[in-house]
Amino acid sequence: MKNFFEFDFSNIRGDLFGGLTAGIVALPLALAFGVSSGLGPSAGLYGAIFVSFFAALFGGTPTQISGPTAPMTAVSLVFIAEMLARFDGSIEAALPTILSVFLLAGLIQILLGIIGIGKYIRYIPYPVVSGFMTAIGVIILVTQIAPTMGYYVKEDTSFVEKFKPQAEEIILENILKEEMGEGILVLENFETTIDRAEKVSEQDIMMEAKTLAGRKSSGVLGTIKILPRILGNINYLELCLALLTIVIIYGFKWVTSTVPSTLVALFVVSFGAYALGLDYRPIDSIPSGLPIPQWGLFVSFGIETVTLYIFTAITLALLGAIDSLLTSVVADNMTKTIHNPNKELVGQGIGNAFGALFGGIPGAGATIRTVVNINSGGKTRLSGMVAGLLLLFILLGIGPIASQIPAAVLAGILITVGIGVMDYKGLKAIPYMPRSEVFILIVVLVLSSVWNLVYAVGIGLVIASLMFMKMIGDKAAESFNIQPLKKEGVWKDEKRIKKGDKVFLKHLEGPLFFGSTSKFTEVAKQIPKDSEKVVFRMDRVPYIDQSGLYALESVILGFIQDNIEVEIVGLQKQPQYMMERIDIIPDLIPRHNLFKSIEDYINTKDD
Repeated sequence: MKNFFEFDFSNIRGDLFGGLTAGIVALPLALAFGVSSGLGPSAGLYGAIFVSFFAALFGGTPTQISGPTAPMTAVSLVFIAEMLARFDGSIEAALPTILSVFLLAGLIQILLGIIGIGKYIRYIPYPVVSGFMTAIGVIILVTQIAPTMGYYVKEDTSFVEKFKPQAEEIILENILKEEMGEGILVLENFETTIDRAEKVSEQDIMMEAKTLAGRKSSGVLGTIKILPRILGNINYLELCLALLTIVIIYGFKWVTSTVPSTLVALFVVSFGAYALGLDYRPIDSIPSGLPIPQWGLFVSFGIETVTLYIFTAITLALLGAIDSLLTSVVADNMTKTIHNPNKELVGQGIGNAFGALFGGIPGAGATIRTVVNINSGGKTRLSGMVAGLLLLFILLGIGPIASQIPAAVLAGILITVGIGVMDYKGLKAIPYMPRSEVFILIVVLVLSSVWNLVYAVGIGLVIASLMFMKMIGDKAAESFNIQPLKKEGVWKDEKRIKKGDKVFLKHLEGPLFFGSTSKFTEVAKQIPKDSEKVVFRMDRVPYIDQSGLYALESVILGFIQDNIEVEIVGLQKQPQYMMERIDIIPDLIPRHNLFKSIEDYINTKDD
């Protein structure tokens, strides 16, 4: 713990400038991601403040700048939309559960770092990551069509009206459920029920109808379904503000890359719209003052929440880990240093836990912000802490002013984020990739875009694992061959073995595991039953699992029943250990039938 509070001030000037620059770059993105998540701009700002500060303080990558990112926000917005639907569109009611899951994700990240999972993150297949990242781009682009056009479904009265009958049914159903819970529902007398139903106002019905309309139009499929209404209700002022933002973001990069183009677009378009007195839609108000701890989340942090949403929390934790560690690799390449992956996970987990406690959305290491920090002189964790403190000062100083930012400006910023986050390298490689990898990429991309990000990643990992195991099994099976002991077709070091048509040699290469057992058994059956001896060469078998062990035992038992002697050459430590555990050695194969090498076997037979 002492090391956490020992700071390197040898590069204080570079760290201050790097942190300030990275914080400025993070500001518009934090606001945009907060709006996109559904919790509002303040949630994005809170997440950026706490994740940046604490991930830098406790993390294992000195130059890392953390905060809300596109992947983390995409998963969060899907989960938040689900929670809002469950709580009838009430953010106040859903917030404790939402934040408790974010807190759980942070705690899982801490656990992953403690148990040393960081070094294994790099083994996640690229097609899964590529499909997921592209899907995130698709989700952001499609879901930002409506705000870019200035269309907000809950304000479309004619569309919301269609959901009033269903809203009335839901309200009545809720009244009946409440009465059942209170024990006052009597079939012979519905007076209480009727009395409560009569007290339901038109405003209550419209509120429920708006919740249903919002649920119907959420996500990629929901946006596509209401696309005709979006195109039929375009607010051209909002559209122009969003397009102007996009043009400045891409165009200003031709002028200079020193000043962040996103920040320029945010300031220029917002100031221009405000100064001209345009009738635009501002973002939700940002509270002034210090962030307040959301102690209510601990009320929801129980067994039920963990049971229902553990998979979502794990996905956020793993996604944040992948996002952060990939950025750490970029930082290593730029600074010629080596990060500590497990410590980095602990730092990210602490940052996300504190962010959730104060109402922020989860985040991860952000590549662009980290690169900006390094290029601006940042070298130690002070830079990340400075970035977080800068955002806190901005919150305290200009929170009310930032509330005047047009919502269309943040929609335009998110459009550029969605375009930038897509994995074009992976998409361009599709014509040259193996079909199995293309299949995985497309499955993850499609399922993530139109169904569920969490399940899509899980399915992608399962498919990738199964395909990998099949490939390894096929490769291992290809090495299985059976031949009489003669010079033709044998390995070079076997040429001195005495010939014999009744003695067979079986070569095994690669692991003998569940993916290769069927082929192994099938090939073993090809040995004639009138053979005298089978010699297994296992010096190229580094590993055998339980399935492979029992398949080997079954084959050896079959040989023994046919009075065929079995000998093994070059048995490695792990396979020998497994065979001794279930007494294949020495019950089925005596130790004098084991030979350390082919030379040992040949010399023994020559004696």
